[in-house]
Amino acid sequence: MRTRRTFAVALCAIALTATACGKDGTPGTDAASASNAPKLPTYTVKTDAKVDSQIFDKAKKRGQLIIGAKADQPFLGFEDVASGDRSGFDIEIAKMIAADLGFTPQQIKWQTLVSSQREPAIANGQIDFYVGTYSINDERKKTVSFAGPYYVAGQDLLVKADNKDITGPDSVNGKNVCTATGSTSIKNIQKYNAKITQFDTYSACVEKLLSGEVDAVTTDDAILKGYASKFAGKLKVVGQPFTKENYGVGMNKDDAALRNAVSDALKAHQDNGDWKKAYDATLGLSGSAAPTPPALERY
Repeated sequence: MRTRRTFAVALCAIALTATACGKDGTPGTDAASASNAPKLPTYTVKTDAKVDSQIFDKAKKRGQLIIGAKADQPFLGFEDVASGDRSGFDIEIAKMIAADLGFTPQQIKWQTLVSSQREPAIANGQIDFYVGTYSINDERKKTVSFAGPYYVAGQDLLVKADNKDITGPDSVNGKNVCTATGSTSIKNIQKYNAKITQFDTYSACVEKLLSGEVDAVTTDDAILKGYASKFAGKLKVVGQPFTKENYGVGMNKDDAALRNAVSDALKAHQDNGDWKKAYDATLGLSGSAAPTPPALERY
């Protein structure tokens, strides 16, 4: 909580408009508040959803779907700490899936998890599934399964707007680069001989970048674009992605029925235009046009 408050205070301090910041955790310069911003879609909740899944059955019995998510990623997975409201592209993806499984937004219980907690939370049944910039890879498939990908990102670097030294991964030799504990970003950036600083959240890394305690932050470009937009004029994305990150919905390794149902939901909302509408109203506010939705990988 202390990290989030500090983050919100820093955001207010650098706001470039005359509008006062809102309550703690409410970004006053959020592009989503503009009157001409694209509107979020609404999702029809199915009343006849059936899945041959113990996880689904337990969720229906409790009348609530427990979804793991991030809370500190602008335009992706962000929580207003004053109201508890969640926003971002990942949040919309989760709502689409929930609707097709028969759950309203009010029936979603959000569970904030840092990167290092994701596999244990899924394996232990702490959450029903996870949506939060979760890269699909073979190592993770040993303990969890994935539906997707629903988005393709690439690891990049976030630096101060006036930084001319860091132009890509080849220029971080000896530089202090910050990333999140438990993320795939650590292994990827270590190849370039950077000095690694780790925190549980990317927002903590961004604070250190703004204060000059680290030289750069590295993770997926989608996440970095959100921070660059929040701190316009202060931070920038280098724009030289050096990996391919397929974002998937993480869930129990042995629940093939739920995985197929989630894949069906993703495909349906790609086809009916909800995917693009959700992107335009979230990540699209960073100025990056919506890409073609990636083909789903079923197994």
